[in-house]
Amino acid sequence: MSKAGPSVGDQIDARCTKCRKILNHTIVAMVDSRPVRVMCNTCQGQHNYKDPNAPKKTKTSTAKTPRVTKAKANHREIERQEWENLCSAKNSVEAASYAMDGQYVPGSLIKHKVFGLGVVEQATGNRKMIVIFEEGKKVLRCA
Repeated sequence: MSKAGPSVGDQIDARCTKCRKILNHTIVAMVDSRPVRVMCNTCQGQHNYKDPNAPKKTKTSTAKTPRVTKAKANHREIERQEWENLCSAKNSVEAASYAMDGQYVPGSLIKHKVFGLGVVEQATGNRKMIVIFEEGKKVLRCA
């Protein structure tokens, strides 16, 4: 007498997507000889069958690493060099603290709480200015 495979209504261990544990489930639907839909006997939730013996998928560290092209890295280095040249010619003690309602002229030195020391590159007429910081150019609000 050969043992038949699992069938609908049988109990099977599966990884519950709601409980986040390997628990006892009831088979709800099958395709060929494998379970595809199960119901957790603990939380009564129905979900696709998750084999408890299957290796868990892990996120790789490179999956969400931002890609920096050589051209972009080179552009950042050029901006950093420009920032160094501009800041070295100025006295950092005289830097004005940045305020959104402040008025700034191109070439003035400012100190930002997050970005640090910066030099105003361009002040546009629409209440914005471009400031070059060590980490690159930023658009900031001004009066």
